[in-house]
Amino acid sequence: MALSNLDRRGFLKGTTAGALALGLAPRAFAQETPKRGGHVRIGHSGGATSDTIDPATYTGGPVVTAMIGGVCNNLVEIDETGAAKPELAEEITPSADAKTWTFKLRKVTFSNGRPLTAGDVIASFRHHMGDDTKSGAKELLKDVTDIRADGDNVVVFELGSGNADFPFVAADYHLLIMPAAADGTMDWKSGIGTGGYTLEEHEPGVRIGLKRREDYWKSDRAWFDEVTLLTINDPTARQNALVTGEVDIINGVPTKTVHLLERRPGIDLVEVTGTAHFPFPMHCDAAPYDDVNVRLALKYAMNREEMVEKILRGHGSVGNDHPIAPAYRFHNAELEQRAYDPDKAKYHLKQAGRDSLDVTLATSNGAFAGAVDAAVLFQESAARAGITVNIKNEPADGYWSNVWLKAPFCQGYWNGRPTEDWMFSMVYAADSSWNETHWQNARFNTLLQEARVELDTAKRAEMYGEMQQLCRDDGGAIIPMFANFIDGKSEKVKHGALASNRFLDGWKAVERWWLA
Repeated sequence: MALSNLDRRGFLKGTTAGALALGLAPRAFAQETPKRGGHVRIGHSGGATSDTIDPATYTGGPVVTAMIGGVCNNLVEIDETGAAKPELAEEITPSADAKTWTFKLRKVTFSNGRPLTAGDVIASFRHHMGDDTKSGAKELLKDVTDIRADGDNVVVFELGSGNADFPFVAADYHLLIMPAAADGTMDWKSGIGTGGYTLEEHEPGVRIGLKRREDYWKSDRAWFDEVTLLTINDPTARQNALVTGEVDIINGVPTKTVHLLERRPGIDLVEVTGTAHFPFPMHCDAAPYDDVNVRLALKYAMNREEMVEKILRGHGSVGNDHPIAPAYRFHNAELEQRAYDPDKAKYHLKQAGRDSLDVTLATSNGAFAGAVDAAVLFQESAARAGITVNIKNEPADGYWSNVWLKAPFCQGYWNGRPTEDWMFSMVYAADSSWNETHWQNARFNTLLQEARVELDTAKRAEMYGEMQQLCRDDGGAIIPMFANFIDGKSEKVKHGALASNRFLDGWKAVERWWLA
């Protein structure tokens, strides 16, 4: 089955044996027709003097925005709809069991004029595999049992078990394609990629300079002549740099200072619904949280709307006690939204044989900004349901090592993951080392395994929809809200439809945005 453009719910539907002939669709720009030219300056958080351009070391920051959106490409990219679309791949063919994935490569060149080959792809992936690598992508590729070339422009991946989301794995920001050295290893030190820009300067933790390639294979991308990324880790300094015109774009505007930029003429906010969320995990194997009615009572005792308004200052959306935000492909929009209801909380307490409840919540602003305030709001709303929430304020230093995963009721933070399977497997699967609620649900775990290998997206949507319901009604996490990604820019910087998988247009602003 050949498809030229796949929508977010249509990816892989009915393709149990067919090849996907995938093309790059023209984007529908939200503002005006883009144009080439100009020098854009980006004030970016997350830079450090220890930064390198070795993709195995990426954790975020300006080096990632420069490399994934500028210097290099992946086999697959995530577009503005959340769909996995081919980038350096031209065709993607899964086997019927989703265990074998064949990628036919485009005929493109690196910035030094050398053609892209299957050997480059193999070297780039193997850089993150094996016992010796310390790559952040090592865990993602643990199920890859073999990578082989089928000629110069075809790469075949063999997996130990089926994974219908493997194209999303190939889009991970670590898995950039760079040239293979003579010995078959990845040559990352040269800083050469197939992207729209060349790396002209890299002073770690200070600045990165890029220059546009005239021969970039994407004719509708890479609009700037030059790009400079400046490390500005302090959010106040970053906002001041935008206000004074020192930079044209900044990432990561804190919700508590958004109003300051909103009032500034000539400055626009770039805001999208993201996947970041703030769970209140309860250990399902520890009393009193081992009673599902106690868990439900606590869920109904949470005022989600108040949380979004006062903690996120309106820059987010209410959660429904599962981690799948509206930005995901298989978000279950038909699942009834849980609302604050003290009477229902009292009902579930009675079902648990209780007239009241007394619990201790471990909190710290080390969990997330505003966590202590969120705990106080919960304490107040729960009191109206006959629930006493005792707040235990923990030191921010060491919170993640001393409190999270250890305290039976605490607070957490997740930035989300690219796919439902990824998020569920990491935090909600019975055997996950990060199962922060100690939740064990046989039906959920069966669906998790079945959905992972199912290539029909309609069936997958049903499975993930049921899994969200199971989390909501049986799981051990209260998830009151999802946070938006908020960036800032000069009004002279333009863009089209925005991706919501990361800030700065899914880290692709360097390639997708332009100057008016």
